[in-house]
Amino acid sequence: MMGVEPYVLRFWEKEFPQIKTLRTKGGQRLYTPETISVIRRIKHLLYEEGMTIEGARKRLRDTERFHQVVNEIKKELEEVKRLLLS
Repeated sequence: MMGVEPYVLRFWEKEFPQIKTLRTKGGQRLYTPETISVIRRIKHLLYEEGMTIEGARKRLRDTERFHQVVNEIKKELEEVKRLLLS
C-alpha cells in the first residue's frame, strides 16, 4: 500500500513517535487512517524532498505545533464571536 518494505515501516515506527500502531491479539499491526496519513507524509519528506530522518522528524513536530496554535486561535476567535453575538 505504501510502496515500502515492511522493515522500513518497522524502522519508521521506532524513529517517528507520530506513528502509532494498534495490534491484534495475534500481534498483527493495524494502522489507522491518521497513521497512514503520517506514514505517507514521512515517505514524501524522505523520498521526494530528500530530507534526513532528523529533518523529517523536525518538520512533523513543527507541523504539529502549527496545527495546535491554529486550533487555539480558532477557539479564541469562536469565543470572541460568541461574546460579540450575545
